[in-house]
Formats: sequence, structure tokens, C-alpha cells
Amino acid sequence: MVRGIPAAIILVLSAAVAASAQVAAPTPVPLPELARAFDGPPAPVLPATISRDDQGHATVRAVRVTEPIRLDGRLDDAVYASVRPMSDFVQNDPAFGEPATERTDVWILFDADNVYVTVRAFESQPDRMIVNEMRRDSDAIMQNENFAFVLDTFYDRRNGVVFNINPLGGRMDGQISNEGGYNGDWNPIWNLAVDRFPGGWVAEAAVPFKSLRFSAGTSPLWGFNARRINRWKNEISFLCGVPSGSGIEGLYRVSSAATLVGLEIPRVRNLDVKPFVISDLTSNTLAVPRLDNKLSGDFGLDVKYGVTAGLTADLTYRTDFAQVEADEQQVNLTRFSLFFPEKREFFLENQGLFQFGGAQPNGSTPFAFYSRRIGLDRGLEVPIQGGGRLSGRIGDYGVGLINVQTDSTALSPATNFSVARVRRDVLRRSSIGGLFTRRSVSTRGSGSNEFYGIDGRFAFFENVTMNGYWGRTHTEQLDGKDSSYRGQYEYDGDRYGLNLTRLFVGQNFNPEAGFVFRSDISRSRAQARFSPRPRGSRIVRKYTFQTEIDYFENASAGYVETRKRIAQFDVDFQNSDKLELVYTDTLEGLVRPFEIASGVTIPVGTYPFGNLRTAFSLGQQRPISGTVFVEQGGFWEGDKTSFGFSGGRVKLTPQLAIEPGLSVNKVTLPYGSFTTKLVSSRLTYTVTPLMFVSGLVQYNSSSHSLSSNVRLRWEYRPGSELFVVYNEGRDTTRPGFPGMQTRALIIKINSLFRL
Repeated sequence: MVRGIPAAIILVLSAAVAASAQVAAPTPVPLPELARAFDGPPAPVLPATISRDDQGHATVRAVRVTEPIRLDGRLDDAVYASVRPMSDFVQNDPAFGEPATERTDVWILFDADNVYVTVRAFESQPDRMIVNEMRRDSDAIMQNENFAFVLDTFYDRRNGVVFNINPLGGRMDGQISNEGGYNGDWNPIWNLAVDRFPGGWVAEAAVPFKSLRFSAGTSPLWGFNARRINRWKNEISFLCGVPSGSGIEGLYRVSSAATLVGLEIPRVRNLDVKPFVISDLTSNTLAVPRLDNKLSGDFGLDVKYGVTAGLTADLTYRTDFAQVEADEQQVNLTRFSLFFPEKREFFLENQGLFQFGGAQPNGSTPFAFYSRRIGLDRGLEVPIQGGGRLSGRIGDYGVGLINVQTDSTALSPATNFSVARVRRDVLRRSSIGGLFTRRSVSTRGSGSNEFYGIDGRFAFFENVTMNGYWGRTHTEQLDGKDSSYRGQYEYDGDRYGLNLTRLFVGQNFNPEAGFVFRSDISRSRAQARFSPRPRGSRIVRKYTFQTEIDYFENASAGYVETRKRIAQFDVDFQNSDKLELVYTDTLEGLVRPFEIASGVTIPVGTYPFGNLRTAFSLGQQRPISGTVFVEQGGFWEGDKTSFGFSGGRVKLTPQLAIEPGLSVNKVTLPYGSFTTKLVSSRLTYTVTPLMFVSGLVQYNSSSHSLSSNVRLRWEYRPGSELFVVYNEGRDTTRPGFPGMQTRALIIKINSLFRL
């Protein structure tokens, strides 16, 4: 038996058995109970499938079919003629509350195995539709003509699963947590067929009940909403209206969704077994001893078991993450660490449950739990021997347990990671919870490292949210100053916005299964926004005036670390182009030297400087889209000029796309001058929505590296995939053609057996 695995498996299985014993056999929910929990107008009577009240609330009906729907996008099944579709979508943007300008029909159907969502999207000018992306999970799908739906399968009005579709069969999927957090890397099994007719397009989606988690009971209530994007018009509409200014993310406002009735769900117990085999050929000139075309292979196994309809156990043995895409490189001109998102499959389902305290990747709030700490150390893979997860819902509680054992390497000893998370729904749209993490071997002291804390999110009215947490860590040899807390108030309306934040991170606050952007700080932030919409303008949709002050003080010594005063002006155009002007007045305080680039060090001192950023975003209706930016001004005691192109996309064909990127920083300081260049280009050819070849080439002058990643991904059967990956890293400091440092060819195949 491999060392460390039994504890992980016993922990997860014990919790699974206990939960299974509590909810052993789903029973139908009595009608009086349904009536008490019901949130919406009376249910529609067939052949009608939607009823509305004068407040805009809706109740929709799912219709049972006796035979599986033929997924062909043709709407020739008899049910489409006998059952009326849901329609009458409402605009959110640009004309809030007005009827959508294009008709959209939606049906919700089900049989013993699947829930079906079908859309018939009418187009008055189909030749103007923007459709240029087929690849699964590409962000560009959101910039196409698009239909999406959300299922609130626990009817908690907070969480849900989202499915996006475009007329080419491109698809995206993800999980919503607490009406805000979105995990787009979660990939359930579902099927899709699309087709066009002279006046628009049709899509039929089949989502197996086995791919979903839901509350116990054979006659449950769910939540449902649908969104239509007419990208060529830059119009966003919903089946059920969402708060003004919500835009695309209005679908995340699960509390606005319709109540879905009529479903009859069979008893579902999932067991997914997914073995894999992998082989790689590796060269590494930096390794000791040097590797030259070393051939190796491995195998492993992932098991997913539905303990109850809402609770899932994941077990993994000899986990491999070869299918992970290469991280997109970043240029770091700050004194703080960079954050990279998690993309490994084992950690993705219910990832939002483990989010703590409202931490966001682009903020400074610490992540109490950051799953990339497991199996990765300083950018290098650490073998995972095995582990398990138990996650999902039991009644009003969200529950998450993780236990993973990593192997020893030259850089780190064998380590066990444990995580326990509980979150309870309170009030209508709020929640409170607690989190505990443990790393058996601390990286900063002897013994282990633990974190424990409580957090809460409270949502009121349509646009008021308050977040808060308190947490503490324990590390041997680090005594005192080991706590952190945060309080945040946010009003996020369409016309006005206000954000107030207070954050404290102690000097010895050290969550080693998490991520800390800045330690030993006390932060105060205030942001105010005014966003008027000019009436009758055919050019401008919205202006935004925003001001912000962000103040970081060293918590121990009391001096100012960073102070930023920001004034911003944006113009959103009707055609989806956007202009952005931002002036930032900065003050930085250093109490120790900071090496900003090789051979260039900023000495101790106080540094005031300001700069202006101008950016123009080209909308997706253009052959070349993306954001062009220029930034110029002071930088420490010198000057910095930056320019580049981000989020770029060159429209070639629906199957072939180029995504260029460029970032150049020219810095002149009294202590030295340097220029950083980050150039990238991704070329993607999509054979079908489930098979693509992608090549990413990146040059980073800061690390003197030229890297390439070529990746074939083919989902040859739902949930079963073939990966062929080629990675290469070269050193550009060598004269002549950049010398090879690392090279690897990886072939991996897995196969899903759904029992």
C-alpha cells in the first residue's frame, strides 16, 4: 500500500458512509412542503410552460417525454408541436426592462436520464450574426451570438450550474457560487446539437441527471433562467429579468431565476471510474544528472461516487496533471507574488465552496485555501500519491473535505494536506461558514501549519453585499501577529456604485495551504462610481466616472507602504467598443531594497509618482478585436512607458483563430534602465467542438525565456479524452538561436466508465 493513501481514503469514505446513512433513499417531497417553499406565481397548466406575475417573477414547467429527444437541432419531435415554448425575453442592456428585439423560444423537457433544454433563436438579419468560435470553453464563445441557461438544482437561490451555447456548437460550462464566484474550468458531461434555419438557429442540449447534483426528493423544485446575447446588436436579454446593469453576469443572479416545477427525478447514484495511462519523453539540460530523451510511463485512477444526490466523493490514485494547459506568463514589476488560477480536474468540482472571505484573484485579500499549493512547489510538479475529496450539500449546508498526500522530492519532504469547509445558507441570499486547513510539514518552521477561520456573505435588496472574515494561523516559531480579518460593503447598481473595504493581515499570518499577496498590512479602500446612460445617443451607451483611494499601511511599524488615488473615465459605445482613461497617483514606501530587474535595485525611501493609462477595446464585431493600451508617467524615481495589445483575436475562419499579445515596458531609473517584453501568440485550429489543436508561443525578456506549448485535446467519447502535448523551453541569453533547456513530449489517454 502506498504510504499516505489509506488515511486519505479512510477520511473521505468514512464521511461518505456517514452522509449516505443519513440520506439513504430519496423520498417524494409532500405537496404541502412544496407549497411552503414555493417562490413564484402559480405553476402554468399545459400546454403553457410559463406563468408570470406583475412583479416580473415567473414559474416554468418541465415536460416529461416518453422517448429520448433526438439531438439534431431540427425540432421535429412531436413534443415541440404540442407544447408551447417559453418566450417574451426582457432586455437588460441596452434598454432595461424593454422586450427583446429578437424572439427566443425555450423548452425544458426531461426523461428518465436527462433534462433537455432547447432554444429556437430567431434572427431578423442572420447574415450579420457573429459566429467565429467552436472550441469548448473558449472565452470567445461569450463574444459570439450566444444562448445560455442556469439550473439552480438545490433551489437555494444562490448557486447554480451554467451552460453556454453558440450557433456553431461551441460550448462553455461552469459553476456559480454565492451569485458571484464562477468556476469555468468545471466540465460536466452533456450533449449538444445545433442547426440553422432561414430565420435563425436552433440548439438542443441534453444534460444527464448523473452530471448534476441536486437536493433529495423525486419531485424537487429547481431554479431556471436563460440569457440571449445578440452580439451583432450588443443586446443582452433574459427570460426572467435581472437587476439593471447586470449584463452578461446577470445569469449569475440566481435569486432572480424562475421556479422550475414538473421534474420527476429517478433515484440517481453515480459511480464514475476514470483510469488513465501516460507516457513521456523528456530532456532537461538543467537537471542533475542531465536528462536526454528519457522515456517514462505511468498510470493512475480517478473515481467519483455520488454518495447522495447532492454529495460527491472523489478518490484519486497516482494523480497526473499532464493535461493542464501551460500557464500564460506575466511580467511582474511589483514586489509581490503573482497569482495563477487552478486548472486541474481533481480540484474543480465545487471549487467555489472552498472560497473563503470573498477573496478574488485580482485583489489583495489572502486566499486561506489555494489548491495549487498541493502538488506544485515553486512551479515544479510534486508527485501526488493519492487523496480524496468529499463535497456538496446536505440540506442548507455546503460541506467540503480534502485529504491529499504528496511524495517527497529534492525540494520538499512528503506532505499531507487536509481541508475542512462548512458553509450554511441563512436569510434569503446570505451565508456563514468556517474553514480549517492543515499542512503536515511547514515551510517556515518546524512541525505543521494550520489555519482556521469564519466568514460570512450577506446580500440585501438587489445590489447590496457585505463580506467579512476572521482567520488565524498556527506555525511553530511564529508567535503572535498571526491573524487576519476583512470587512467589505458594496453597492453595485447600474447608475451608482460604492465599495468600502477594510483589511488586516498580521505579520505572521501564514496559511501555507493558501496564498498571501501582502502580509503585515492594514488596508483601507473606498471606491465610488457614477455611470449615466445618455438618452437617445446612437453612439454612446454609457459613461462611467469613478474615483478610488487605496491605502496600505504597515501593520507593525505604521508607515505607509502604498497609497493610490485613482480617477477613471470610461466610455462604452453602442457597437461594443470601449475607451478607458485612468490617472493613478501613487506613493510607495520601502524599508528594504527591492530588486525590480536583474541588476536594478530600488533603495530604501519614499517614492511619489503618477501615470496616465489610455486604452481602447475593439469589439468582437471587428475582424481584429482586443485592447490597445498606452501608459506613461513616473515610476519610482524615474519614468515608465508601457504599450501593448491584450485579449487579441484575429478573425480568420470559425475553425482557425490567432490570439496575439504584446506587452512592452520601458523603464528609466537613476539606478539603471531596462525594457521588458512579453510577446505571445496562440494559434488554435478547432476540428470539431470536442477536438482542437492549439499552439502557444511566449517570449519573456524578464526571464530570458522562449517557451512553446502545443496541445491536442480530443474528447473521443463523452468524458474520455486523448491528449498529445509538446512543451519546450529555451534560453534566449545564448548567442545565436535560443538554446534548448527543457523539452517533453507527453501522450495521455483516459477513459470514463459511468456505472
